[in-house]
Amino acid sequence: MQVKDIMTANVECVRPGDSLQDAARKMRDLDVGPLPVCGDDDRLAGMITDRDITIRAVAEGRDPKTTPVREAMTEDLVFCFEEQDVEEAARTMQERQVRRLVVLNGQKRLVGIVSLGDLATGSGDEEKSGRVLSDISEPATPQR
Repeated sequence: MQVKDIMTANVECVRPGDSLQDAARKMRDLDVGPLPVCGDDDRLAGMITDRDITIRAVAEGRDPKTTPVREAMTEDLVFCFEEQDVEEAARTMQERQVRRLVVLNGQKRLVGIVSLGDLATGSGDEEKSGRVLSDISEPATPQR
């Protein structure tokens, strides 16, 4: 099974210059915690999460009305391609200890997001998803 078979497609984005308040409102309206950040050319620039807004901005005293998304987003993203096998995506999640991956097409444009929940429901292997979650939840072993 390929990632495109289980991913969430038609993902909403925010722009790097949008305010954190605008991003938070979009998260509320869509009932999501993460939003991809796309540049003017619709290429993926990063990811902003509700946690990023709270920890990187609000906790530091930044004004969500005037602080742009680019100042709190994560730029170093873990991703997969839509044609990849679901098993590969699960391994990537385990290795990088992430609960979701942005999904790109062959032209490296955003086409979706695949989450741990998608793996559980889409693959039908709840036991495997439980193992992936367990591995993700474990602290990473420092590499020397």
